[in-house]
Amino acid sequence: MNLNQVTVSVKDIERSIVFYQMLGLILIVKSAHYARFECPEGDATFSISLSENEFTNYGTTIYFESNDLTQKVNELIEKGIQFEQLPTDQRYLWKEAILRDPDSNKIKLFYAGDNRKNPPWRIT
Repeated sequence: MNLNQVTVSVKDIERSIVFYQMLGLILIVKSAHYARFECPEGDATFSISLSENEFTNYGTTIYFESNDLTQKVNELIEKGIQFEQLPTDQRYLWKEAILRDPDSNKIKLFYAGDNRKNPPWRIT
């Protein structure tokens, strides 16, 4: 199997489209209730879907990897994106920055390199 896409619920499609385009995602499908983006690297896509129901964030975290995390974070700060955490080395050998989209979905921009799929504790 190969992961095709992840879809998250949002309350305002237009506001969320602008936000995810600021992150660098490329809009490829748009309707009044749905939008899909290509990631600028790799084959994965990411989508948003309008939710007319009340919802809360149940702990979903979206991860986008960047080979030059510090530069990407600086570019986003210049665009007005606010971060909860600037790039920080984690005990699991990833470097992560944390922000939230307009509907409070947690986003982690990270760099893990080979440790993403091959950490020293990988099961063999």
